[in-house]
Amino acid sequence: MVKRVIQMMYKEVRGLHQAAYVLAFFTFGSQLLALLRDRMLASEFGAGTELDIYYTAFRIPDLLYVLFASTLSVYVLIPFVSARMQQDTPEKARQLLSEVFTVFLLVYSVLALVIMMLAPYIVPLAFPGMMENADQVVLLLRILLLQPLLLGISSLFGVVTQLGHRFVLYAISPLIYNVGIIIGIVLFYPYVGLAGLAWGVVLGALGHMLVQLPLVRNSALTFAGTTKIVWSDLREILAVSIPRAATLAMHQVLLLLLVGIASMMTVGSVSVFQFAYNLQSVPLAVIGASYSIAAFPLLADLFAQKKMEEFRLHIVTALRHIIFWSLPVIGLVIVLRAQMVRVVLGSGEFDWSDTRLTAAMLALLAVSLFAQAINLLIIRVFYAGGYTRIPFFVTLFGSVLASLSVYILYVLHTKSLLHMELLEGVMRVDAVQGSEVLLIAIGYSFAMLVQSALLLFFMRRTFALSLSGLGVHFIRAFLATLFGGFTAYVALNFFVFGIDEQTFLGIFLQGFLAGLFGIVGVISAYYVLRSPELTEIYKSYRGRFFKTKVVTVQDEIV
Repeated sequence: MVKRVIQMMYKEVRGLHQAAYVLAFFTFGSQLLALLRDRMLASEFGAGTELDIYYTAFRIPDLLYVLFASTLSVYVLIPFVSARMQQDTPEKARQLLSEVFTVFLLVYSVLALVIMMLAPYIVPLAFPGMMENADQVVLLLRILLLQPLLLGISSLFGVVTQLGHRFVLYAISPLIYNVGIIIGIVLFYPYVGLAGLAWGVVLGALGHMLVQLPLVRNSALTFAGTTKIVWSDLREILAVSIPRAATLAMHQVLLLLLVGIASMMTVGSVSVFQFAYNLQSVPLAVIGASYSIAAFPLLADLFAQKKMEEFRLHIVTALRHIIFWSLPVIGLVIVLRAQMVRVVLGSGEFDWSDTRLTAAMLALLAVSLFAQAINLLIIRVFYAGGYTRIPFFVTLFGSVLASLSVYILYVLHTKSLLHMELLEGVMRVDAVQGSEVLLIAIGYSFAMLVQSALLLFFMRRTFALSLSGLGVHFIRAFLATLFGGFTAYVALNFFVFGIDEQTFLGIFLQGFLAGLFGIVGVISAYYVLRSPELTEIYKSYRGRFFKTKVVTVQDEIV
């Protein structure tokens, strides 16, 4: 049995569709494990000091991971490695990987060592609300600095794995990462405290890397440290990867700043923000990432061939479908927010006050879901056209705007110049301590909406794109959202009868059935309104489901 499992993991998978379905299957499994991970953390600690420390310590290592993983991404390196394998020999491809590995190891090790030594000074500056727990944040931060190192090496392994068509092995790595975190919660934490959670993350990252090691060692592309560095090769790679890394890093810097502000609020605010952000990231990944990743290769090819009319047509089509999907999702998330939070997180130490705050936070973050999804698409549109400065500067502006908006709102609140009663009443968190954390969601969503508007403006001007027809599609989606949300709300109140709302099964059934009715309401509204997107989706999948290209995910850790 064990031998059969190992053979399956290392099996070569040929063909686009087979590989795509394998990746999709294991990605879904990783998402489920990520939700289980969050539920276990919520059950063990609730939204309190311990999780605030844990999530705060993650921010700097996550920023480093994004910076280096963007450079070491399979999507950056595979074209360079493949070119050398086709034009030259595996020896030159192996040498390139060895050069990248060596430089990464040296640069990251020096940077991590500096951060490790300066951590006692960095933490109070970055997270002023964590002064009382600074020592624990520093300890966890130092442990977690191992994570980007291991995941960076694993990204290099992923180049070899994907070129070898071992997609099962590549796809199972993120799943193992989450298993490591769960082991840290169950086995390590009871013995070594919060440090055990950090060591669980390191274990997961180590497993993410080691599961690919046997294949890499036996591959013609196996690499190691080298003293021969061809800097022209690295400059060529960096020219492609740095703009992408810088743009992605902006968002991580924003999250770091928002966590810093949250650390000054009521205990548990960091946890509430992180839980809500994780939940809203699931539909964002499914909708925004899927359409943007699917559109990128085609858009790049059309632009290179100067087929501008087709290029513009595909942009508008992708935008239409993002609006089609994301607006109804916003409506359903807002209506079903409490059920979602209770099903995923509501157990153990995660009490009713934590649930109400997290649900309200989720709803306010979800308001900007369609804007966040549009941002992902438009950034790739600019990349497809060879423009990297515009998305970087607009993302920088959006990040600064979000940080300033949240900080100003928080200052006004502390000076009693901002009254929260109306917001608390609308979001049903009146009399709940710590409601000021909702200001983070308001500032963040506001900035994302502004950022998407700016990106749309610059895209329209840069590519001579007409967006006038999108208004009709937006209104149609908005009406379908209202009807679907209303249907879900009526069903939610109807299914109170005969269901025990104090049990996991009862809450799950109530949310599931209400969501099902809401989806039927959305589809019915689209049908009545004669949505062209509904027709396109129906024609696309009718009789051709297994012939349609399936979108694979990027190399991210969830």
